Amino acid sequence: MQPAKHKFTIFKQIVEMIPSYLVPKLARKHDVEKRCRTFSAWSHVVSMLFAHQSHALSLNDIADTLRFHKGALSTLRNATPPSRNGLSHANRVRPASMAKELFHEVLRYLTNRFPQFGRIDTTFKLPRKIKRTINLVDSTTIQLFANCMSWAKHRRRKAAAKCHMLLDAQTFLPRFAVVKNAKSHDAVMAKTLCSGLKDGEFVVFDKAYVDFSHLFELMQRGILWIRHRIKVSGNTVLLKPKRV
Repeated sequence: MQPAKHKFTIFKQIVEMIPSYLVPKLARKHDVEKRCRTFSAWSHVVSMLFAHQSHALSLNDIADTLRFHKGALSTLRNATPPSRNGLSHANRVRPASMAKELFHEVLRYLTNRFPQFGRIDTTFKLPRKIKRTINLVDSTTIQLFANCMSWAKHRRRKAAAKCHMLLDAQTFLPRFAVVKNAKSHDAVMAKTLCSGLKDGEFVVFDKAYVDFSHLFELMQRGILWIRHRIKVSGNTVLLKPKRV
């Protein structure tokens, strides 16, 4: 049997879900195209997607692996492998607002083209009687290096950032996220996370996000909130609502 000429890897399928016109359009809008020489905006997006998918640990990990697979990389709309310094410079000078807008545009494109996008079969099922949107709010701490992340100093010799996430319980896709230093309390970010919620939606969070003035504001806006506590019973995690 003759070997296949092309290998349709999972990474190739993920990358090709991004519309071909979208990245050049956003690059022109955010003035990224003018700063590109040999490392295009599309190659930058592909490199960062590869870093996330492969759990790359360093710039060398990304640059060396993509250079080794240069031939396969060229089949992804002529993407080119970056150098270590070139990738570092691109991450430093190119605006993060382009990546943010790219995420929302791709999400809007996929949800319009595939109505069931994100609604996969999981062990988490919503009761059929609940037709309203349910949002989950929580945070996670990301450990960083204190000697190079001065903005995220948490203790004397430690640095950390905290990611506050608003998650859609039906699609398990993020609706809103904020990354700040870990010193700020979760309750401080509650208003920011819930600012885009609409009348009739549910929001579920733990006691760290309890702020009575904010809860009263949610009630006035017609948003139903649930503060839960987690109790572990054997191998089962039980969520016990405290108040609606």
